[in-house]
Amino acid sequence: MNPTVTRVTERIIRRSRDSRQDYLRRMEDLGRQSPHRTSLSCGNLAHGFAACQPGDKQTLKLMNQANVAIVSAYNDMLSAHQPYATFPDVIRQAAHGMGSVAQFAGGTPAMCDGVTQGQPGMELSLVSRDVIAMSTAVALSHNMFDATVLLGICDKIVPGLLIGALSFGYLPTVLVPGGPMPSGLPNKEKQRVRQLYAEGKVGRDQLLEAESQSYHSPGTCTFYGTANSNQVLVEVMGLHLPGAAFVNPGTPLRDALTRAATEQVIRLSRPNGGNLGLAHVVSEKSIVNALVALLATGGSTNHTLHWVAIARAAGIRIDWDDYAELSAVTPLLTRIYPNGDADVNHFHQAGGTPLLIRELLDAGLLHDDVETVMGKGLRAYTQVPVLEDGELQWRAAVTASSDVSVLRPVSEPFDSEGGLTVIQGNLGRGIIKTSAVAPEHQVVEAPARVFDDQLQVAQAFERGELNSDVVVVLRGQGPAANGMPELHKLTPYLGSLQDHGYRVALVTDGRMSGASGKVPAAIHVYPEAARGGPLSRVRDGDMIRVDATRGELAVALGEEELASREPAIEDLSGNQAGWGRELFGWFRQGASEAEKGATLFFQGHCD
Repeated sequence: MNPTVTRVTERIIRRSRDSRQDYLRRMEDLGRQSPHRTSLSCGNLAHGFAACQPGDKQTLKLMNQANVAIVSAYNDMLSAHQPYATFPDVIRQAAHGMGSVAQFAGGTPAMCDGVTQGQPGMELSLVSRDVIAMSTAVALSHNMFDATVLLGICDKIVPGLLIGALSFGYLPTVLVPGGPMPSGLPNKEKQRVRQLYAEGKVGRDQLLEAESQSYHSPGTCTFYGTANSNQVLVEVMGLHLPGAAFVNPGTPLRDALTRAATEQVIRLSRPNGGNLGLAHVVSEKSIVNALVALLATGGSTNHTLHWVAIARAAGIRIDWDDYAELSAVTPLLTRIYPNGDADVNHFHQAGGTPLLIRELLDAGLLHDDVETVMGKGLRAYTQVPVLEDGELQWRAAVTASSDVSVLRPVSEPFDSEGGLTVIQGNLGRGIIKTSAVAPEHQVVEAPARVFDDQLQVAQAFERGELNSDVVVVLRGQGPAANGMPELHKLTPYLGSLQDHGYRVALVTDGRMSGASGKVPAAIHVYPEAARGGPLSRVRDGDMIRVDATRGELAVALGEEELASREPAIEDLSGNQAGWGRELFGWFRQGASEAEKGATLFFQGHCD
């Protein structure tokens, strides 16, 4: 093993010892009672299978076969989740083939950040993760189940499903992806049209046509944002079947993988002699594997929030220093948009997750001695699923990438580091993703322009007020202020300024999304402005230094002068109601800081 990976893992194990032991003890106590429906009264049980077919009722009465809970984030507005409409029937049929039963236990909300970007609804995006977690717990609370199949793929949805399912971590659990849509308009061309629109050089009709050619069919969006980062991390943690992440929807192989996932989770269930629950698969080592995979692929910055929260749900404490230390020894092996021109279909065709995992295992950057839904050892995930005469089989991954412009070996990386840095100084502590930022743009020192709303930035750009070297400070965007929306709408404006030769950076207590791109962005900065953090004391014209090479985020003010300024906190009353926001005041008041997952859960735990 790489000594840094070993050292970080051992540190996480020591740091988490008490909280992890407490979590595993609780799961062990709950697991002893399984199958839980044995404890149900006759009235409870009759309610639980009242709508079942007679054969399923008989199976559930006998207690010696598994009942699989289906928890789904299906809706037919999200292209990524529309394919899930047919999955429950496939899962039920597969369960019947094993002599078992599958019941649709519950649905969770699933919002699309692509629809809500720059809209008030985006302020419910991050909170939806915790709502999904609670919805998952409600779905599993009936004590009817021996195993769980989770159907979800996008941004907050996979983390929410995992957090909720970890409260039932004694149950074996498998995540079943839906797969990406086929490639459409190249992402680089889409971004070019967006930037021209921001500059007023093309109209809305041309922009809509470009967007429609890019997002064009059922399946996950093909750029490497949070949704597709989810798929890589979950597969590297052994929670998918091997090679399942990027098989397109509506194909025979996709359905075969869904059937096989159901059969495998039944084999892991207690009625079939299994004792491996989700709590055992999500371990300190598998969490470190996920972080390494995130860094090796230049994945979403949102996972500096989400995987912290997932880890805490399993009693594991990680922080941004763990990410940064791993980043320093993890080579960047992929170039997928926004870090390159290719999309996830190209990555999959070049060798995909099986080849990536083998490269990282062989380099000692991933722990092989982990539990997975396939059993002990991550090496099983270096295989590729194929259909032969209608039967699902696995073959060894290709020995070399078929396209080194997309996926490279450890011996020839795009960069020697993973491109994620902790950035801190007298303005607070945040993170910066540099995997898509050219070296010449990684240090910016320029006057601040301070804003309290994305729209203000757009308006200043359109008036020509940002045509100079500038550090855009966008504050009042943290979890306590307005739910921490993504600020992806800023990308075309800031990118245009950089392309015109200006030195540009963004500093914000908000999120920049999984599509963080070529402009250096210090994000998730805390203490956030709404809680009196240093960003609330920055004024227009203050000189700010954003140095990704040294991890420095500072305003050129003395300590006394900065402290003496009155916080200028924007009136947030406009963010508190409308579009459902009035229902989530409890989230804004109670959410933890970004480095603790920006979550309502685990307050006082794992600290």
